[in-house]
Parts: sequence; C-alpha cells; structure tokens
Amino acid sequence: MTIEEIRSRIAEIRSRLQELDTAAGDGDLTGDARGEWEWLEAELAQRDNELTEAETAERTAAEQREREEREQGERTERLRASRERWRSTQVARKVTPWDGTDVRRLGRGEVRDRALAVMDVRDHVRHLDDGQLEQVEYLLRHRGPDYDPAVVARMMLLSEHENYRSAWQKLVTQTQPVLTNEEARAVNAFTEARAMSGGVDTAGGYGVPVLIDPTIILTAQGSLNPFRRISRVENITTDQWRGVTSAGVNWSYDAEASAVSDDSPTLAQPVVDAHEARGFIPFSLRVGQDYPGFAEEMARLLVEGYDELQANKHAVGSGAGEPFGILTALDANTNVEVVVTTDGAFGGADVNKVWGALPDRYKANSRWVMSTEVGDEISAFGNGNNISWYTVDLTGTLEKIKNRPVEYSSYFPAYTATTGAENRLVVGDFRNYLIVQRVGMTVELIPHLFDQATGRPTGQRGWFAYARDGADSINDQAFRLLQNQ
Repeated sequence: MTIEEIRSRIAEIRSRLQELDTAAGDGDLTGDARGEWEWLEAELAQRDNELTEAETAERTAAEQREREEREQGERTERLRASRERWRSTQVARKVTPWDGTDVRRLGRGEVRDRALAVMDVRDHVRHLDDGQLEQVEYLLRHRGPDYDPAVVARMMLLSEHENYRSAWQKLVTQTQPVLTNEEARAVNAFTEARAMSGGVDTAGGYGVPVLIDPTIILTAQGSLNPFRRISRVENITTDQWRGVTSAGVNWSYDAEASAVSDDSPTLAQPVVDAHEARGFIPFSLRVGQDYPGFAEEMARLLVEGYDELQANKHAVGSGAGEPFGILTALDANTNVEVVVTTDGAFGGADVNKVWGALPDRYKANSRWVMSTEVGDEISAFGNGNNISWYTVDLTGTLEKIKNRPVEYSSYFPAYTATTGAENRLVVGDFRNYLIVQRVGMTVELIPHLFDQATGRPTGQRGWFAYARDGADSINDQAFRLLQNQ
C-alpha cells in the first residue's frame, strides 16, 4: 500500500471504531461488535507501524536524493574551482591555445595547458555537459602505462583550431570541397600528428574533432550502456591494454623463528585488444552549416550508435574481432557457472545459490545484471505468499537483491523456462570486467545514397565512422553466472 492508502485506511478504522463506541454508549461491547473492535484495533496497530516505516523510508529517500544532488553540485563546483586555480597558477599569464607555434613541437606541459585553455572557448564546449567536460579534463591530466595524455592534447589543439574545424565540416559534408590554404595545412598537420602517435590509424578518413569525438566525450553517466557505468573503463593510445592481476596474496601462520612458507600469489598478465568498430550514419543534404550546431548534432549521431553497439558487445560479444561480452567470457569458464536447482525452473533458491557461490571478497562491490524479463520473473517470486522470496510489488522495478544494485541489459537472455542451455543472470564485482577505449574516431564521406529498389539518389549522404575498443573479464573468479544447462 502507498502512504496515502495507509493513511486512508487508518482514517476508516478510526471512524468505524468511533461508530462502534457511539452505538454501545455506556454499555459493554458484545457479540460481533466486540470481535470487530478487537480486529480493527489489531489492524490499526499494524497500519500505524506500516505508516511509520513508510514515512521513514520516504524521508530517507528524499534525504538520499538531496544528498546526491548536493554532492553533484559540489562536484561541479570543485571542477570549476579546480580549473580556476589551475588558470591562476600559470605564471600570471593567460594561456593562449593558438599563437602560431607548431603544436607538434610543444612539450608535454605546454601542450596540456593549451589544450585545457581550449575548454574556455565557448563555441567549442557549449554542447558539452559538466560530466563530459570533467571527462575531457581527466584525459588531459592523467597518464597511464598504455595512455599518453599528450596525444589527446595535441589532437585537441589541432582538431579544434578554427581552420581544421571549417575544413573538416567541408570534407564530411561536401563531395568536392574547396579548402583554403590554411584549411589544407590544418588537415595535413592533424594527419601528420596522428602518424606520429603510436598505434593510431593513419590511412584514409578524417579525424573527428576531439570535443565531438565519442571515444573521448562519451562518459559512463551519459551512457545507456549499463556496463560503462559499472565496469572499469580504461582509455589507451596504443593497440592493447596490458595489465597484471592476482586473486590475492596468501597468508599463513608460521612458527616463531622459522622460515616463512611460500605464500606467493599467482599473477596473471591479461591483455585486452582494441578491435575496430564501424558505423554508418545517413544524413540529409540539409545538414546545418553553423559549426556549433553542427558539432552538437554530430556528437549526438556518433554517440548514439556507438554506445548501442558497445552495449550489445559488452553483453554477448564473441571476442573474435570484437569485445568479449561478459556472458561469453564467463560461459567459457565452468568454474564460475552455477546451475539452477531444478532443470527448466527458476526460483528464490537459485538466487540464493548463485549468491552463495560468489566469493565473499567480491560481494561488497557486486552488482546483478540481467534482462528485464528475468527481473520481472524474480519480482514475481513472492506471488505465492512465500514472504521469504518477496522482492517488489508491481508498482516498482526490482532495484536490489541481497542489498546489492540490479542493472538491466536488453542484450541479456529473457527467461523462457527452457530445459536446454540458457544463461539467466550474472552477479559479481564488475571492476574486474575491463572496457578498453582507444581514443580517436575517424569518419569518411559517402557522397550519395541510393534507394535499393529504384537505384535513384535519395537526397542523402552518409558517414562511414570507425573507432577502436575492446573488453574482457580480467578475473573470472569475481563473477558467478547462473544458467540452466
């Protein structure tokens, strides 16, 4: 019952109690009136408790929302303050992104400072939200073993220069573009800079300007892909991510003054390859000519399809020329598979079984991932008045199991009650599922699209876009896969 329904019922009970008391007058309650009074009194106590719990939960939820909004505001303010402090420390001078200096010859510190200064140019960033700005700043400031921020900084200075932006818009919208000398030099400079960067494709196409490039501005917060929100995401400027993982250090008790036993952990060196993802985007010949508006529309078009492709492959990708989906990776490891209790059935005992099989060290940061259909099936576990399996009523969506969040993927299998092989859900610590994103996207112009039936032009052109990314489980033991075999 909702809070309003509980309050309404309490009012009804009190009204009926008043009627019974008035009817009895100074005499005692007898017969049916006495039984009804006792029944109503017990229900009133129950409803009062329910109301107290519901109001407490409502206050807690409201406080949580306020806290999240406050934290988001504080985060945004910290970012702005950080940028102000950074600008204020630039030796009492304002950093100018472009002053005629050859960007390819700038040192790491200077190229980073100039790239950060680009973010102060309104026309370049007006289509970006706070999360995307924070993502770009993070990529410019943080270095990793497989990621060089100077590559992104140089790409940003070259691709966000007015000459490259105007040239790029002509190249991807016109079949026979006429470039000025300055625009031609800007395109050549960007192409040469890409050739100097290790692992960056140089053949064909035109590099997407950094501040509309989805490999750079696509953030977990803005993604419809649940795996980007919950998994470990690493940006690279090479062709592979190489790491070291371990199941943990083994400890032992040893006698005093004796040699310590050999408790060395087993180390693994996972490698995640970046595969080429491709997309085709048709667009009308009437595409806008105003660059800020064009950039915003381009960012939207490029992000939507790319994000959807990744959502698919992060669930069920084969790993052959594409990312390893989490289901594919776990299905190949019998040590992390948990079979349902009864073939072809699904119940609360199966949820307990897969949860119990997950090692304790991974439970604190675990999440459940399943299809909406499987979530609905779990929601219905309490329909037979089996309160121990009660999860949610039909007014809501299953949000937590075992007090851990539930995420939904439309690419996870639906529940079909089959007696054959069927994956049901995954639970685990998704910090051990690694998504690798190599920064940089390229597009090429397809001059005219033709109707397949008539062979006539449709008045559209197309963009052929390609980028590199990969994904894989780097520690299968952090997960458990519930399946029907």
